[in-house]
Amino acid sequence: MTQSAEIKCINKQPRFDPYHRIVNVGGFTTERWKISVDVAIAHIENKTWEFYTTDGNRRAKVVVATHLGHKYLKTEADRDTPDNLLSLPECP
Repeated sequence: MTQSAEIKCINKQPRFDPYHRIVNVGGFTTERWKISVDVAIAHIENKTWEFYTTDGNRRAKVVVATHLGHKYLKTEADRDTPDNLLSLPECP
């Protein structure tokens, strides 16, 4: 059965450059967690985990996208850039 978790923070290098990729995502279920984007992508593709973000009462599913052969995370609500994820605070 697929488990579900909300992504509440990200790490990105460098933080304020919108053209560099997110390297980690994190959140809190029963305890704080943080994983690399590559691990999150593997979980989504293996259907072991699904991730989402929330904005008020709106929930956006996180999906794997590909651009020029490079896999990255974005929400279904986003177009070409992972804006919903990029707007999240920095993970500790």
